[in-house]
Amino acid sequence: MVTLAYVAGTIEVRGLPEVAPVLPAACRWDPRTACHRAPALAYADIVLALRREKIDCEDNARRYELLGTGARVHREARPYQTEALAAWQKRRGRGVVVLPTGAGKSHLAVMAIDLTRRSTLVIAPTLVLVHQWYDLLRTTFATPVGVIGGRDYQVLPLTVTTYDSAHLHMENLGARFGLIVFDEVHHLPGPAYGLAARLSLAPYRLGLTATPERVDGRDADIDDLCGPIVYRKDIVEMTGDYLAEYETVRLIVELSPAERAEHDAERAIYRNFVEQQGIRMASPTGWSDFIMRSSRTALGRRAMAAYRRQREIGFAAPAKLDYVAHLLHAHRRDRAILFTQDNATAYAISRRFLIPAITHQTRVRERSEILARISDGTYSAVVTSKVLNEGVDVPDANVAIVISGSGTVREHVQRLGRVLRKRGEKRATLYELVTAGTSETYTSERRREHSAYR
Repeated sequence: MVTLAYVAGTIEVRGLPEVAPVLPAACRWDPRTACHRAPALAYADIVLALRREKIDCEDNARRYELLGTGARVHREARPYQTEALAAWQKRRGRGVVVLPTGAGKSHLAVMAIDLTRRSTLVIAPTLVLVHQWYDLLRTTFATPVGVIGGRDYQVLPLTVTTYDSAHLHMENLGARFGLIVFDEVHHLPGPAYGLAARLSLAPYRLGLTATPERVDGRDADIDDLCGPIVYRKDIVEMTGDYLAEYETVRLIVELSPAERAEHDAERAIYRNFVEQQGIRMASPTGWSDFIMRSSRTALGRRAMAAYRRQREIGFAAPAKLDYVAHLLHAHRRDRAILFTQDNATAYAISRRFLIPAITHQTRVRERSEILARISDGTYSAVVTSKVLNEGVDVPDANVAIVISGSGTVREHVQRLGRVLRKRGEKRATLYELVTAGTSETYTSERRREHSAYR
């Protein structure tokens, strides 16, 4: 009799000879234990291979349950959600769905949980999103929901956790869930989070994201860890019917002569060091090379200071902040989110315009209170660095003001998505403030390489 067992993130297959061509390629003979062994990720392929060969199997590996009841609250699915679920089913319940922010990816996950009725682990990048998923699952399925992360460790048939906690605990969790939902699945590739996916035997896997592409090119790893993209719709395909109508406005601001002179002088110091050291900043290792070499000498440390100063001048140019004052006044009856690249700029804007700031330092309760007051109109604006880029619902916001940010397409699309959630006849606007003649010009071109901005 062939038997399967889950052991420390692997599947042990016993009862077959050392040469067993019926097993998938992931299985290797382990002479230490005289059995075939594979990463838990290969569990579904192993079971299907044995079924095809009509080999009886005693499956002691899986320890996940069938959910006793399905969803208690049913929300009418939009046509594209039904299409996405069908496409996911067609690929044996493994794959990634790409939908814009505000299009209802979390509702799609609820539909998948209700369909499969398997113990489900939802993995999200932040504790804020863990709390949102906890509330959604608890109210939809009317059942207790487990939480792993922060100070919580309770494992139930429906459980929510962070990527960090999943990495830490997956050896103990890997056999207990039949479905894993990877929220913001673009976080998954990488040694730590990818290992967590390999240590789970969950045969059903659903990845959710608005922007699967990664600047390091590792988005290709998502295929192995979760499945291929099975369904995709971009912002431009959904605007009007399912997302708010919107426009994007790029505003170019000029530095004063004194600011220009300082910026160019600092940039020259930084660029000269990079060229003298033969560092190619556009290469995958360029930034880490610069950090390493700049730390070795006084000239290097001066180059790093120059790099930071020229970026600071571009990120928070006085002309930008003056124009922000104009935009806040012009949109005083709207709900605005202001985005910055760094906490220092966010706090400076908060002090100048007397609006609340949300950064990674903001406590969960305070963050929730600020967002609630944006929703009820007590606050008309909030400034944030990066923590509102992903997942957090701000349905009443209709104005986004990007004061500074990275060059990634994902970040810019996520920021646009924060103000696109459909509500009545709402029309959204994203302003992008770019300092002329600085690295921001190139950064702006890079992050606008998406159909949403064409």
